[in-house]
Amino acid sequence: MVSEYDFWLLDLDGTLVDVEWSYTRDVFDRVGDRLGRQFTDREADVIWNGLTGSRDHQLREWGVDPTEFWEAFHTEEDPLVRAEQTYLHDDAGFVADLEEPVGLVTHCQRYLTEPVLDNVDIRDWFDVVLCCTDETGWKPDPMPVERTMTELGVGDNGHRGVLAGDGANDVGAAWNAGIDAIHVERVGHDRRGQCVLGDYRVSSFDELQ
Repeated sequence: MVSEYDFWLLDLDGTLVDVEWSYTRDVFDRVGDRLGRQFTDREADVIWNGLTGSRDHQLREWGVDPTEFWEAFHTEEDPLVRAEQTYLHDDAGFVADLEEPVGLVTHCQRYLTEPVLDNVDIRDWFDVVLCCTDETGWKPDPMPVERTMTELGVGDNGHRGVLAGDGANDVGAAWNAGIDAIHVERVGHDRRGQCVLGDYRVSSFDELQ
């Protein structure tokens, strides 16, 4: 099915790469110290992996102000340490073999994304790298996807494309932009607490071959 598409878009964290749990736990400990509110392992897992969809919505449900949280979170993240603690999923290698245009659309901020791409040596896999901001919009908003498609030169309706990601926001962004969606389930339905639908649902990209 890989050859069915004229272009590919991919999410980064949880899709192509992941970070060691010890790093996540340490960041949330330090963010909790800043906010005066400790996060359980489950809460850290939910926010880091976006298990319930909108992270901001989930934070509000817990009584945590999203703006204060993200300010503390980005202050405590060390780009070089995070990059060192990041690993590439074994099944992600198919991206290197794609002959079609490939774009990366990630919520990971650029100051964190750049060291990660260098550390796992995948920068040359992508023709366009878009790190979402308030200006570009955030998945499931189609704007960052559409912007990436335009930069790839595949923004017209004559091209058939797909976005692959590990979360509901990735699927929503793909469908809202009028392209197919592949959901790769890295954490399992039990841990996520729900099923995420997509045009394709896989536990590994190896299933696409």
